[in-house]
Amino acid sequence: MDIDRLLSQIRTEIQPQIGRGRVADYIPALAEVAPDQFGMAIALATGECHGVGDWLKPFSLQSISKIFSLALALAENEESIWTRVGREPSGNAFNSLVQLEYENGIPRNPFINAGALVVTDHLSGVVDCAADAVLQLLRIESGNPDIGYDLQVAESETAHADRTLALAHFLASYGNLRGDVPTVVDEYVRQCAIAISCRDLALAGLFLARHGLRRDGSRMLSPSQTKRINAVMLTCGTYDAAGEFAYRVGLPGKSGVGGGILATVPGRCSIAVWGPGLDNRGNSVAGVAALDRFTTLTGWSVF
Repeated sequence: MDIDRLLSQIRTEIQPQIGRGRVADYIPALAEVAPDQFGMAIALATGECHGVGDWLKPFSLQSISKIFSLALALAENEESIWTRVGREPSGNAFNSLVQLEYENGIPRNPFINAGALVVTDHLSGVVDCAADAVLQLLRIESGNPDIGYDLQVAESETAHADRTLALAHFLASYGNLRGDVPTVVDEYVRQCAIAISCRDLALAGLFLARHGLRRDGSRMLSPSQTKRINAVMLTCGTYDAAGEFAYRVGLPGKSGVGGGILATVPGRCSIAVWGPGLDNRGNSVAGVAALDRFTTLTGWSVF
């Protein structure tokens, strides 16, 4: 397969979708991002990486960071994390308080905000700093030591973190947050504020396509653990639009309101797309369209 030609074709075919949607204007720093940008990278299981468009331009990782914090938590202690967070689709907004109260402080899955706070809290119990652990993992797996935090985004999110703080206090009231609430929220916000390109994200996510093997060939997760992360990505990775994403794309994927999506073809490749314009569920309009075309043109899908 000519990957470069494929990427060029996808870029041409989804051109009408680039710039559609709205940027995440509830985070002031993200509201300043021009929506008419698009990047896509494909990292093959061999480590070879191809890209098109703005694939080398860093963007805000946001909720895609939840994949990496979950992977680190599972690598440290697989079973105990699942006593604190579920594995079912939420069907509600990613920052819902109602569902958390109804389910007595146990978040429905690790990819909604409440679940990610629990994972961050859990990871903080085994490493010095959860955010730094995620950052280091991204640097090592991508081969780019220059990946870092976007401090402007972090400060902007911190200044508008009332709902996140409310979720954290709610979790603490049920005994499902063990660390100091402001510290856990700070680490969570910082991991979301990592700036990364499609190239680096696709390479960093390759362990999901390699059945748990890292860049250097060492094992981070067992094949079973990796399968489980991919399964939760498929059912819960795109907020409350996971069914539509599975229908259109047919791959495990995790989106972020920075406009990025990381998707996995187990055994073959990982794909990172970026388009800042979001639909009303918080997923990149151009990114979903590009992944739809990718699976249609290649036939690479989990179905």
